[in-house]
Amino acid sequence: MSNRILIVDDDPVQRRLLKAAAERAGYATELFQDGRSALARLSDSGDKVDAVVLDLMMPEMNGLQMLEHMRAAGISVPVVVQTGQGGIETVVKAMRAGAFDFVVKPVSPERLALSLANALKASQTGIAPKLARKGAGFKDIVAASPAMERVLSLGHRAAASTIPVVLEGESGVGKEMIAHAIQVESNRRNKPFVTVNCGAIPENLVESILFGHEKGAFTGASERHAGKFSEADGGTLFLDEVGELPQEIQVKLLRAVQSGEIETIGARMARKVDVRLISATNKDLIAEVKAGRFREDLYYRLNVFPIHVPALRKRKEDIPQLVRHFTQHFSETIGRSRVRGIAPDTMALLTAHDWPGNIRELENAIHRAIVLCDGDTLTSDLFPQIAAQMPGYSLVARADCENSSSFPTVPFEVLGLMAADRDAGIEPFDMPETAEQAMPVGLGLPAVNAVTLDGEVRPISEVEEELIRFALSFYRGQMSEVARRLGIGRSTLYRKLKDYAIDPDNPGREAA
Repeated sequence: MSNRILIVDDDPVQRRLLKAAAERAGYATELFQDGRSALARLSDSGDKVDAVVLDLMMPEMNGLQMLEHMRAAGISVPVVVQTGQGGIETVVKAMRAGAFDFVVKPVSPERLALSLANALKASQTGIAPKLARKGAGFKDIVAASPAMERVLSLGHRAAASTIPVVLEGESGVGKEMIAHAIQVESNRRNKPFVTVNCGAIPENLVESILFGHEKGAFTGASERHAGKFSEADGGTLFLDEVGELPQEIQVKLLRAVQSGEIETIGARMARKVDVRLISATNKDLIAEVKAGRFREDLYYRLNVFPIHVPALRKRKEDIPQLVRHFTQHFSETIGRSRVRGIAPDTMALLTAHDWPGNIRELENAIHRAIVLCDGDTLTSDLFPQIAAQMPGYSLVARADCENSSSFPTVPFEVLGLMAADRDAGIEPFDMPETAEQAMPVGLGLPAVNAVTLDGEVRPISEVEEELIRFALSFYRGQMSEVARRLGIGRSTLYRKLKDYAIDPDNPGREAA
């Protein structure tokens, strides 16, 4: 019997698209145009409802209000919310209200099917299973965001050839896992996969480790060493942090890439090797070339097929999936199988965080929380370092809650502020003392100052500049959203950024 999905959206076109996508994935669907009728359906004793796809922006009762009513009524059906805004503050509201997952309009059929499948699995087990492993293929990589779908699509294309690939992105975003997946999906899947961290090798040993040496080639060479290129012969060599290679080694690497030949230290002749090369870097290699630290000819040889892996803060949709996967993994590994879920306010906290250390930081945070957890649910007090970086989030308030479904009286928008905002010189907002104070206009957020300390009205240009900086921070640099909320065109917004010397990536500082 097919699982039954409720689709709640006031837009008839969206309802039809969601219905087609859900039924294509094998689900039975029921359509509702407002939250009240959907709530009535969830409350009756008819056919069981297995999941809900809920639009957040609807007249009368919006999606957030429906989530609150479901929680009050004890309705535990997993809910996938969809938003057309994409702002983190909306996502945080939904996650704190108990949403299982979120998608951004327009959602692809594949993304919706994945989210519904995970929601149904979680309703049975508490956490979605299966964690991507080293050596896993693309289908095993945890990804839900459009940005990562593009990365995986490019990875599939790269795997179909032996083209040199450069994986770009910050440390901890999963570049090595993408490299493994390319190897697994290629015709070299049963051949060696050799990893070299170029930044961790002493400079005087780089040549020997990469290309090998003969016995007696230099003082201390008491036996022959094959080298990483020889070890990877027939397979794949993954050069992590390739931008750290010394320039003299870059020359030899260039020859290896061009001719497929390596020169072993102390050998009389060059040796042919068949190696598929995948490189990774957290540096801007073009900038390194311009600065003279990386050879331009080598750059163009390596950078034939670049794939940029975005930072975790740029793909918030992946965070709930990763949290559940890591929770499942460490629960089983450590033997804490009683940990079955994540409290809604905890998921909201983790989704709102910027994760400067990316997936590696998230993985370590979940690992620590599993070790400390004494119950069956991960709560926000298990993440004190994360909460400390969120302006206005109080663990004291969280500790006063009677259960995991109760929330501290903190404006949801404030939870959405990132640690990077403080680095940009933006101060945390003053928190309201009561929930009632937080609810009127502005939801507890500060107004733009209109009067100077001397009691004089500020020039309109200063007020405008301050408002633009605030909007850029509030909407995480989403230019279309900033322009729409300010009521101006994108071209006007860009002109004002130039006039006021505002850097959109660091609105608290002046642009260079």
